[in-house]
Amino acid sequence: MATLGSRPINELIRLAMIGDGAAFTELWDTHIAQLKSYVKGWLKQLDDFYVDDICSRSFEKAFRQISAYDPAKSQFYTWLRTIARNTALDMLEQESRLRNKYVSLDDNAGNTASLENMGDDEETPLESIIKTEDREVTGKYISGLPELYREVARKRLLDGLQYKEIAEELDMELNTVRTRIRRAKSLIDKMKEDDI
Repeated sequence: MATLGSRPINELIRLAMIGDGAAFTELWDTHIAQLKSYVKGWLKQLDDFYVDDICSRSFEKAFRQISAYDPAKSQFYTWLRTIARNTALDMLEQESRLRNKYVSLDDNAGNTASLENMGDDEETPLESIIKTEDREVTGKYISGLPELYREVARKRLLDGLQYKEIAEELDMELNTVRTRIRRAKSLIDKMKEDDI
């Protein structure tokens, strides 16, 4: 049994689950450096302020969701790292949406051009890295699917086609496409759990 300081990790988790803030603080103290290192290693372009923000939000979510943590499925740090990854992706997506939302309201002639080009911003290097990494990981899981699901999953999850487009391309019933994609996503989720 792993221990943190003088108390076993399982005891700290149990205490945190019943609302003991001091136990959760011990979990924070033990895991924060490792989590920061993970986020910095994964998202190398981010400055320390942004990394700290991701880690703080991740621990807040973990504390709120601690009752959902199942030690039989994964170690605490693995669970925390998954929360941090999702938090980072959510923050980057939200920032991207906000950046595309702002339009100059000046009365100058350039205003029309700003409106016409809204949303045409190039991807930032960070967004590009995340997208490439996610595509590679998703592609790996899709390759591991049974042949029945592989093509529809690739068209939906990698190519970004809509269900109707996939149905037309593959000459397949729309409900069949939906069912196969749902099943493919379920199998991919299972593969991801097995990898943790």
